[in-house]
Amino acid sequence: MAEPVRSMPWRYWALFAGFVVLSLFWRLLPLSGAAPLVPGPDLILCVVLAWVLRRPDYMPALLVVGAVLLEDLLLMRPPGLWALLVLMAAEFLRTRQPLMRELPFTMEWAAVGTVMATVWLAERLVLGLVLVPMPGLGASLVQLAMTLLAYPLVVLASHWLIGVRKPATGEVDALGRPL
Repeated sequence: MAEPVRSMPWRYWALFAGFVVLSLFWRLLPLSGAAPLVPGPDLILCVVLAWVLRRPDYMPALLVVGAVLLEDLLLMRPPGLWALLVLMAAEFLRTRQPLMRELPFTMEWAAVGTVMATVWLAERLVLGLVLVPMPGLGASLVQLAMTLLAYPLVVLASHWLIGVRKPATGEVDALGRPL
């Protein structure tokens, strides 16, 4: 009972869902008539990957798919493609979470950056194969770079503001299962 918040992952599920709604609301607001000069980072992707590496039980697959599919639909992207790719990235990192627990943050950042770049490239390849109009290569690369630069800030905010941290070796959850 020392840490009641960690024993109830549904609170983190609700917090993530609220973040997704708030993020989508902000992105859909008509703040100015002109397009931004620099595309912003994909913060939802950053949060999903950061939380999967820290507390995989806070990011169930259905929550990830639902959130990213909602993002696809509201941002008028091809429905399901980005959701599938983000789910594949999250599950890939989820299987490597025990191995990455002991790595320094720079190695984690490099691994996440590689996964993000692979997902970005896979999306571009699939959209190109089916001849769907894509954003320009330059703008897309800038968004990828901004997302990579935002990842450490998301990890820092998750750790200090919300308390999502890597579990220690041998740490167990409220039911006695190893984390």
